[in-house]
Amino acid sequence: MNDNQPSVSVATVRGLLDRQFAHWADRPITEGPSAGAGNALFRLGDDLVVRLPLHPGSAAAVDMELTWLPWLAAQLPLAVPVPVAAGAPDESFRRPWAIFRWLRGVSLDSNPHVDLSDLAVRLGQFVAALRNIEVAGVPASLRPHPLQGDRGEVRSDIRALGAMGMVDEVLAAAVWDSALAVPACQLSTWIHGDLFPMNLLADGGALCAVIDFDLMGAGDSAVDMVPAWTLLTAETRQLFREASGVDDDTWVRGRGWALKAGLGAVRRYGAGGHPQAVVGRYALSQTIADHRQTS
Repeated sequence: MNDNQPSVSVATVRGLLDRQFAHWADRPITEGPSAGAGNALFRLGDDLVVRLPLHPGSAAAVDMELTWLPWLAAQLPLAVPVPVAAGAPDESFRRPWAIFRWLRGVSLDSNPHVDLSDLAVRLGQFVAALRNIEVAGVPASLRPHPLQGDRGEVRSDIRALGAMGMVDEVLAAAVWDSALAVPACQLSTWIHGDLFPMNLLADGGALCAVIDFDLMGAGDSAVDMVPAWTLLTAETRQLFREASGVDDDTWVRGRGWALKAGLGAVRRYGAGGHPQAVVGRYALSQTIADHRQTS
């Protein structure tokens, strides 16, 4: 949490419900699990979850989710959050917020017991379904195109982590250069924008749901290729690629984006056990190994 993020608690949620949704005010409220930095989650009884955006970007996405998620849900092969109520800003929490149906499952950053081959196919089919949904009239994703507007942060991150012995500077730069060398995105499609393990839920050992659509909208499908290097293995990566149906250029841009995301996660969360630090280190090792194998 940074200094600009609001402080929220069970008491905050109880007050919001008392003032805006009195019919739910007597339900039990418990703090929900979240490894991300975008939203605070609170269970509301057994079947609902309250999401409070912790930064302006997540707050800006609330209306997008309320508008588009119910429409998308019927066209996707995995469960997604379905909004049931829109909360208004007030004196205790000055951002829009929302209540969603609770989705059963355990996030993949804390659930290693999954069949990665099955997961690769299911997730690839999810991305393919998104890509095939009409994108005309859809707002642009808040996630920028992965290789544009970097202003040198990637190379700065490579130098910093290289100096710390956490990445091979030459090989990491080669991954990034290969992504920059392919043509830029020519066609925007629907994207999720944040397919990291903490936003993927499994139940009974199988992928069952995708959550956290803060960054959905029209964009470059390369962004949604990230699980190939943050979650999958060399043996299962191709299954995901085939199921998603992307072309060679999108795949290589996706690898560059996975490197970029991994660098950022490691710089922000360090070398410890934070879930995003673990994912970041894995992304660095996998993008470099994949580039060496295929170049």
